[in-house]
Amino acid sequence: MVKFFLYPLSWAYGFAVSVRNKMFDLNLLKSREFDVPIISIGNITVGGTGKTPHVEYLVNLLSKKFKVATLSRGYKRKTSGFRFVETNSTAIEVGDEPLQIKNKFPEITVSVCENRVVGAENLLSSQNETIPDVVLLDDAFQHRRISPGINILLIDYTRQIKNDSLLPAGRLRESTLQMRRANIIIFTKCPNEISPIMRRILMKDVNLKPYQKLFFTTLDYQKLEPVFNGGELNNDFYTAKDFSLLIVTGIASPANIHKYLQQFSERTEILTFPDHHNYSDNDLLSITNKFESIHSEKKIIITTEKDAMRLKEFDNLPDEIKTALYYLPVKVKFLEDEGKAFNNKILNYVGENKSNRELYNRKNKK
Repeated sequence: MVKFFLYPLSWAYGFAVSVRNKMFDLNLLKSREFDVPIISIGNITVGGTGKTPHVEYLVNLLSKKFKVATLSRGYKRKTSGFRFVETNSTAIEVGDEPLQIKNKFPEITVSVCENRVVGAENLLSSQNETIPDVVLLDDAFQHRRISPGINILLIDYTRQIKNDSLLPAGRLRESTLQMRRANIIIFTKCPNEISPIMRRILMKDVNLKPYQKLFFTTLDYQKLEPVFNGGELNNDFYTAKDFSLLIVTGIASPANIHKYLQQFSERTEILTFPDHHNYSDNDLLSITNKFESIHSEKKIIITTEKDAMRLKEFDNLPDEIKTALYYLPVKVKFLEDEGKAFNNKILNYVGENKSNRELYNRKNKK
């Protein structure tokens, strides 16, 4: 019933978004182009499509051959303007996801700016010691003031959008018609196998255009890592099922992580917080009390890599919590060897446009 009353707001929101998109389509609002390869990664829904692991996949792929920079808004940071992210930055200063990427790939340039055009200008400024060969725009499908060379759209396989509604009645940021702006569409969080029939159904659902490529990825969870000094868990954790778990998450869609971890334990307790949650002292007290209430000789706390960026900033955590706290790394894996085609498309785009840029610069220096 509540959703019914939200539909008028969704119609008004949809009208405003469609007018904005049409103004960009008609060039009444300008999209800025830069003389460096730019790849946008985003979604058409609010949260939970596995965006950060896909950005990290691209960083890992590209950083072997090119100088890579990422640019994101730095969601829920307490600062403003353009900032470079350092390994000793805090989530409050730069946001949890940029900090996670910088800690995982310290050799690349990671930056945040709420104005993507200003951010790109800063990254490409001649005053910088390192000018990137490629810029990855994080969560930028709706940020049309920059025109990317490749626009990657992520869709959660477990939360189909064909019958969804616009905000606030549903989860859509804009009409599904805008999927036409994507060069690459990726269904994320897929099962390990998808039948040919289901692939054809999904291809029809997204109304795939001739110029678009469709891929499927799944989540590939890695071994647990200590947030502080808990030490590495031995393989008994994954086989004996004799640990009790407290799972703490502050992400948009924690169901997959819960399901994955519960297979390793006969007893799990769960604490969930909102996406990008800024943990408070009261939250830490709740986590501590919940953990102490678990009567087991073998017990640990497991959180996400993103939440770990925020939790490790608390120096006042009891030692028993620090030694028991682990995070679950996650990577993405393309289904049925599709990664080769995806990798080639990305590498060819960046390589060709990097060469064109260098040729352009040499001609203008003569």
